[in-house]
Amino acid sequence: MRKPLRSTLVVLSLLLVGYGFGYAAKGAGKGVSLFRGKPASEAASAALAEAERLAQSDSWELIAIGRVWYLSGDQAKGQAFFDRVTQRKPEPSDWQRIGDVYAEAEQFDNAAACYQKVLASAPKDDTGQSEIGAWYVRRGQREKGEELFAKALERNPDDLWHYVRAAEAYLNVPRGR
Repeated sequence: MRKPLRSTLVVLSLLLVGYGFGYAAKGAGKGVSLFRGKPASEAASAALAEAERLAQSDSWELIAIGRVWYLSGDQAKGQAFFDRVTQRKPEPSDWQRIGDVYAEAEQFDNAAACYQKVLASAPKDDTGQSEIGAWYVRRGQREKGEELFAKALERNPDDLWHYVRAAEAYLNVPRGR
């Protein structure tokens, strides 16, 4: 009876040691050591590579990584991340986030195209309507923006954020996140 118990303990010990090594290897390379002391572009690349590993296929995370690449000047690399998201079945919020990046990059035609996809695919999304309406007001297309504010407020007249978005737009204050 002692031998089977001893054999079981040996097997369990080996499994735990193996699990410990596997767990340590999984965490290897993580943390600030990926980028500490490296030139900024190399540090950013390392940080984004780890972010991509962690993001896997999550759309918002891929868009966030693409945003950094896109706005840092590597638009091709950023666009590749956006394409990974849009090649699947993107949610309206994915289009809005990508549109926001284009708006930050002052590529207004691209932003408007994304925003139109949001409005077409989610016609009852009052939050999207007010955020996109604010963008149109900021762009000098007040009538179009106010039309979207009207739709949002008709659907949800007590939403504080619709009024905040309108005020931000009229005063040209960047959207709060």
